[in-house]
Amino acid sequence: MTPDQYCQDKAASSGSSFYYSFRFLPEERRRAITALYAFCREVDDVVDECHDENVARTKLAWWRAELVRLYAGQPQHPVTQALQPHVAAYGLPQKLLEEIIDGMEMDLDFARYDRFADLLLYCHRAAGVVGQLSAQIFGYTDQHTLKYAHELGVAFQLTNIIRDVGEDARRGRIYLPVEELRRFNVPASDIQHYRETEAFRQLMGFQIERAEQYYRQAWEQLPKSDVKAQRPGLLMAAIYRATLAEIKLDGPQKVLNQRLSLTPIRKLWLAWKTWVFGYQP
Repeated sequence: MTPDQYCQDKAASSGSSFYYSFRFLPEERRRAITALYAFCREVDDVVDECHDENVARTKLAWWRAELVRLYAGQPQHPVTQALQPHVAAYGLPQKLLEEIIDGMEMDLDFARYDRFADLLLYCHRAAGVVGQLSAQIFGYTDQHTLKYAHELGVAFQLTNIIRDVGEDARRGRIYLPVEELRRFNVPASDIQHYRETEAFRQLMGFQIERAEQYYRQAWEQLPKSDVKAQRPGLLMAAIYRATLAEIKLDGPQKVLNQRLSLTPIRKLWLAWKTWVFGYQP
């Protein structure tokens, strides 16, 4: 198996919305974004699949060392081998890839976040910088596009947090800020015991509106000159916002006991529709 095939299989097996947006890219950019996505999956899986914290930290330390090897031209892992030719081609900074690992390590350091500002740092590291790196691969002419891509990445992460509240609780994590749980009178025990209360429904309605605000902010910052190049990110935005709409329609309190996901056919249809007719904010 070649490094590129390894990354392709990693992306395809995840079933992520990201995979559907890659399919419309020219081959070289598709290979680059698939390698970047596979890197993100590898380091994310370290935290999600390692039940021993010390083992997880050791593996993340290995990935930090692997980034040093990558930028020295001596990568060992199939993912970094696939990523190597694109690092210089698209100007991907080592520091941003390291920040992704920082974000994964935050999952080992924190199970709760006191304030939204604290959660925002996590979203920046886990998704905002991924948005920036992706924008560089897609191509841009205006620096404002990187700000758009960062905000869009944060919007994706906020959507994931909303969708996965119940699943995260089963892993012992609550990403919703403590101060907001208090504001809406939702005890942490309600989330830990998957209680679908009216107070929790209102809390999740607030979370959905904030995520929508980040989508709007992102769109407002995207220069018209780069809309065409950035279509892959807009495909993902269409899919993620459709997921948010389904959660809102179904009852946002239900995220505690079910994980809503669009079907592959619908994701592909949304991706095609956005590619052909453009993004509808």
